[in-house]
Amino acid sequence: QVQLVESGGGSVQAGGSLTLSCTASEFRSPLNCVTWFRQSLGKERRAIATATTHSDDTWYADSMKGRFTISTDNNKKTVYLRMNGLKPEDSGTYYCATYELRRHPCSEGIANPHFFLDWGQGTQVTVSS
Repeated sequence: QVQLVESGGGSVQAGGSLTLSCTASEFRSPLNCVTWFRQSLGKERRAIATATTHSDDTWYADSMKGRFTISTDNNKKTVYLRMNGLKPEDSGTYYCATYELRRHPCSEGIANPHFFLDWGQGTQVTVSS
C-alpha cells in the first residue's frame, strides 16, 4: 500500500522560502506521476506542479510558474517542492499525490486531480505579512 508523507511546512514571513518533502513508502510501479497540490481556506484544491519517478520531466500550473520548483530524489522516493517569495495567499495545506504513468500521461495530472489514487495527509504552510 502506498503511503505518502508530507513534511517541511511551517510558519514563515512573507518573502521567505520553504522546501516541502513528499516521501513515499513505496510506489505502485516504477513509473509514476507525483503532483503537489495546495488547498487554502475556503478555496478549492489547486495543482501546483508534477514530476515523475522515472524522468526529469516536470510540469507547472500556469499560475504557479516562477516561484515554485518541483524536484525528485528517486533513491529516497521523495519529491520536493521549493517555494520562494512566499505570499500570504500561499498559505494553506499542501498535499502530494501520485498515480501510475500507465493510467494517464503525467502531463495531464495537473488538470485532472481525479487521476490520483494515493494522497498524503498534508502539511500546513502559513505565510504572515
